[in-house]
Amino acid sequence: MADRTKTPEAGTDLREGLPMISKWEPEKLAQEQAELAALAEKPVGQRMAYYAKRLGPGFMQSAMTLGSGSAGSSLFAGALLGYTLLWAQPVGMLLGIIMLAAISYQTLSTRVRPFDALRRFVSPTVAWGFALGSLAATIIWHFPQYSMCSAVGVDIVRVITGAEIPTWYVGIFALIVCTAVTWGYGSGAKGVRIYERLLKYMVWGVVFAFAAVVIKLAMMGKIDWGAVGKGYYAFQLPGDDRGRTVLFGALGAAVGINMVFLFPYTLLARGWGKEHRECSRFDLAAGMFLPYAIATSLMIIATSATIHGTEHVPETGAFLQPVAAGEILAPVVGTNIGRLVFGLGVFGMTLSTITLHMLVSAFIVCECLGWEPTGSKYYIASLIPAVGVLGSVYWGDIALWLAVPTSAACGALLPLAYVGFIVLFNHKGYMGDAKPKGTAMVIWNVLMMVSFIASIGYMMYQLTKVPDWFAAIAPKIGL
Repeated sequence: MADRTKTPEAGTDLREGLPMISKWEPEKLAQEQAELAALAEKPVGQRMAYYAKRLGPGFMQSAMTLGSGSAGSSLFAGALLGYTLLWAQPVGMLLGIIMLAAISYQTLSTRVRPFDALRRFVSPTVAWGFALGSLAATIIWHFPQYSMCSAVGVDIVRVITGAEIPTWYVGIFALIVCTAVTWGYGSGAKGVRIYERLLKYMVWGVVFAFAAVVIKLAMMGKIDWGAVGKGYYAFQLPGDDRGRTVLFGALGAAVGINMVFLFPYTLLARGWGKEHRECSRFDLAAGMFLPYAIATSLMIIATSATIHGTEHVPETGAFLQPVAAGEILAPVVGTNIGRLVFGLGVFGMTLSTITLHMLVSAFIVCECLGWEPTGSKYYIASLIPAVGVLGSVYWGDIALWLAVPTSAACGALLPLAYVGFIVLFNHKGYMGDAKPKGTAMVIWNVLMMVSFIASIGYMMYQLTKVPDWFAAIAPKIGL
């Protein structure tokens, strides 16, 4: 069972920590805590070198957000608007990291599970809305991961062997692999470390795959490096509705409500506490922000250098499919690089996201049902999103009905969750002596409000898509 802590204001027990590393390897965890305490007075460079060897939860966030949404929005942003939106996804990620850093600070300071903390100190409605909204987002957005995974998987097989296989073959293969990987996370301390290591390999594999394309383009003199630099610092805004849709898609692809739920639980699963607070911030920067910013930038640069301003720019739709991008790039960088390397990069992105969706589902369901996230209950809970494998065949039809309302609902719930965590951060009964004071508290609150306001903007954007969705659905239901 997890440890428990008594809070006078709550008047009841709250679940503290997770029964993973703290249970499986208490000696190693105690040694790490002692090393961190001793390291606190060391020079910053020495501390960063130590933290770099312990990255994990940040990479998991990066792997989760590098999925079909990030790939599609990045490729389309470059194809339609060139280098002008290179700033958008890094900014979107920074806005999300502000809130994740605050959640990290409060979770590591108290070690109380966020679902319990929100339910006790904020509102049961906020806690349950946060949990169920995260689960809904996870299940619905599991479908397009399989859809994109299957599309690029079929193309990879086509390029290598010339054979044609059904998309559901790839979907079943991905389900088997991702289930095995996810189940390893709940099987012991070694499983947690193997899981995190595999995700690191997947994330950097994605980066290297797209880097290979950009390097080839650079060698051919296809990249306008001056425009690349301007794309980061000029903060150019699109001048039409289509461009603004791409901009909001790029900003919104960075951090989702289910990522916010997952992050503090991965910290607790590691057995991290207040000694790890600086380590966690470094992990967010090096493990989450850096790979995401590099990967999305490389995709934008690749399509900006080859598709933007040509007849290949899609006339309709919000996204450019990676298979199409790979085929268009083939005459420029070669078939093997244009299709195979792009395909492998996107395949790795979707596999990593599928496994993270399964993991967050396990945490959500276990929290809601009062189960500890280990053993057979963990395995069962992780399979809730597995219905998404149908996306390898049916996502086009499913998307028409569910994609827009799910995005709108979860877009509305994300600001609600942010408000909950802001309240917790300022709650003396919850934070105790760890609550920042004076100027530090003012800075934290200002930064959290910036992140909250940005989430409101994204919510409003999602709601604007509902009328068009209803117009498309109405004829199908006889209205």
